[in-house]
Amino acid sequence: MDLSFSPEYEAFRKEVAGILAANAHLAPTPDDRGMKNPTRQAWQKLLIENGLAARTIPTEYGGYGAEPDILKSRIIAEEFARTGLPRAMSNQGISMLVPTLLELGTPEQKAAYIRPTLYGEMIWCQGYSEPGAGSDLAALRTAAVSDGDDYIINGSKIWTSTARQADMIFCLVRTDPDAKKHHGISYILFPMDTPGIEVRPLVDMTGAANFNEVFFTDVRVPKSGIVFAENKGWQVANATLTHERGMLGDPNATKARLVELVELMKRETVNGERLIDNPLLRDRLLKLQGEVYAMQANGLRITTHSLKKESAGLAGLVVKLMGCELNHEIARLAIDALGELGVMYEEGGHLRANGAWQARYMYDLGLIIGGGTAQIQKNIIAERGLGLPREPKLAKA
Repeated sequence: MDLSFSPEYEAFRKEVAGILAANAHLAPTPDDRGMKNPTRQAWQKLLIENGLAARTIPTEYGGYGAEPDILKSRIIAEEFARTGLPRAMSNQGISMLVPTLLELGTPEQKAAYIRPTLYGEMIWCQGYSEPGAGSDLAALRTAAVSDGDDYIINGSKIWTSTARQADMIFCLVRTDPDAKKHHGISYILFPMDTPGIEVRPLVDMTGAANFNEVFFTDVRVPKSGIVFAENKGWQVANATLTHERGMLGDPNATKARLVELVELMKRETVNGERLIDNPLLRDRLLKLQGEVYAMQANGLRITTHSLKKESAGLAGLVVKLMGCELNHEIARLAIDALGELGVMYEEGGHLRANGAWQARYMYDLGLIIGGGTAQIQKNIIAERGLGLPREPKLAKA
């Protein structure tokens, strides 16, 4: 079997490699990768203009406007992984909201929000989980009461990433309290500087406030922010969740992390021996490499289904669970391989990669919970993907 690329695709690879090589000096450093950093935004603009980001998003909304091509997407991902250069921005706005709006948004919403979001000029947060509605998201209670052309919103959200930095929020609210819980929900967009919104940071075990609580007190927002239709928010929410799971389990991002780990193990030594030459560590690395390749192949399967406009089925359902657990295992190998240096954190002359591996190890453990816990994901895979019977509920006392 010949698995080599055709001359057309090899020429495209050469083109991509040339673009990255010519512009590598413009790439943001780790210190430049904060939200709305000018260097990061300029890199994002360069990638979009050269078709290496937002590739298939229409030009009228700020994208590159190319036709979908599985192999070209794969080549772009491979070249970023090979060079180690920063990939395009991936966040809640770009990776979750933009594809949702392309599918279900109004022309006005697409025109107003997609371009500034793609270019990193508009930051979004996701108002889904509540203190009493996490895994059972449809139990949410944040209320939006109709008042003329507006809603008055009262309630709260929790585990809201980037809420302190966000310009906008896509938020689930209950617009019909008398409907069945999945049918009275709406999906609405509004600015985070709207009067009545309070954000309280939540510090996690990395030592940073990566999550927040958000409180709404008589927050007045226009009804024009509704996406799709009033009381049809559950459909929109599930579209966004599908994109979220794809973002959290992106095999190309995982491949880039694996390449970084390989370079670390080639560079670091113990008693004069490279880490990668240690048979136990190398065996663990090879097992992770096999899993990464399997996830990449699964990603191609999902893309193929997407191009055919059909459900990816089981292939799509495993992405979030497998991707998040694999990312955590890669970070765990880095920590173990570094030995006593692996337990260092925050500061120190012997710290490697500015403590990135330690931060990933702790943060990725949270991602196994966030976006749908591993246990919930396994139930979804079993019931929807494999057709197994639903887990029996405990009898009420």
